[in-house]
Amino acid sequence: MHETHSSTPTPMPLADGRTLHFLGFDSAPTTGLLTRVAAEIDSAVAAVVSFWGDDWSREVVIAGADSAAQFTAWTRWPSGPQWVDVAAAAVADTVDPARRIATGQRMVFAPGAARMSDAALRIVLRHELLHYATRADTALDAPRWLAEGVADFVGRPAAPKPGPAAADTLAQLPAEADFNGVGSAQSLAYDRAWWFARFIADRYGTATLKQLYIRAGGAAHLNSAAALRDVLGVEEGQLFSVWRRWLAR
Repeated sequence: MHETHSSTPTPMPLADGRTLHFLGFDSAPTTGLLTRVAAEIDSAVAAVVSFWGDDWSREVVIAGADSAAQFTAWTRWPSGPQWVDVAAAAVADTVDPARRIATGQRMVFAPGAARMSDAALRIVLRHELLHYATRADTALDAPRWLAEGVADFVGRPAAPKPGPAAADTLAQLPAEADFNGVGSAQSLAYDRAWWFARFIADRYGTATLKQLYIRAGGAAHLNSAAALRDVLGVEEGQLFSVWRRWLAR
């Protein structure tokens, strides 16, 4: 684990018995972010537990980066324009899904995260905490439409269906590369993944959405088409037609 600073806050006990640890909250913006995270964290944990269950790390580590350099150091991501819109990331040093072990887990907030609205922070915190909770059960090659769609399902509040005009645009799963874009292209990838997760939960139930996550993204996962057929009992093409009609209502 990365070194902490002398002014790093003491660990915070959470309502469900977990412990929240802080890193890097030394500057005024990150200190303010810490206060807001502390106010939201129990409800975020409850949302994740409601969907995923209680069997995940009892220690939650959250870091607040005060510079781009610190963000890339803590995430160990290469610097580049693809991260310009990233508010936070949940990362780990090592992951062994076969043994359900993830080491060095941490959620890292980017420098601009302090400027997020309360509603946006709530979404980001729940989204990244779902990644945190599922990290040890997620294969390294799990499809991103699944991982990001389910995280957004937990993180985003419900919204009215988009209707016929948007149904054709949204009713297709994003490619892996679509999540590495910037601006509207990246937003569309997340929207497509989120609407698909919402569709599965609405039509088949949230327990089935979790089952799909495990079958399509767990340690011994099937490919996407086989997982959809195995869990939902329907072929991919037929499912997408139903999804399109669901979006258009």
